[in-house]
Amino acid sequence: MFGEHHDLAHELPEYREKIHEMKLGNAHFAKLFDEYNEVEHEVHRIEQGVETPSDEYTEELKKRRLALKDELYQMLQAA
Repeated sequence: MFGEHHDLAHELPEYREKIHEMKLGNAHFAKLFDEYNEVEHEVHRIEQGVETPSDEYTEELKKRRLALKDELYQMLQAA
């Protein structure tokens, strides 16, 4: 939804503890998690009007956020 934060713990609350464990014990997961948070932060700033890039750039960021979320979710399910 517009203007909402999409941090992983709120998006996947059932995995909150597993996210914490994997951030500490899996370097690849931690790297992707950090990248997801950076992209999420940038999208949120755009939605709040703090930044005003092109619509194409914004859509690419949203697609990247979704791809990262999917990859992180798959890693959580496999763990």
